[in-house]
Amino acid sequence: MSREARTGAAGGSRFVYESFEAAHARIEANERVAEERWNALEYRLGQIEGTLERLEKRLWLGVYGVAAFLLAQGAEALLKAAIK
Repeated sequence: MSREARTGAAGGSRFVYESFEAAHARIEANERVAEERWNALEYRLGQIEGTLERLEKRLWLGVYGVAAFLLAQGAEALLKAAIK
């Protein structure tokens, strides 16, 4: 509904409606800013989750490497004991 229709039909002051329009514009702008911030936060959290997954894979690779080394050392010790 246009401003003229509201002020003409209702007989109210245009200044009353203009203040509400300005407030509504500020609210919409704040909502858009909040939505962009939320999108940026979700993007950043996605990057952090990806980094944590890569770190977890590297950690497990290290754990399996140490376990394989210890098993190889144990097998070597068993073979040396069996030969003697």
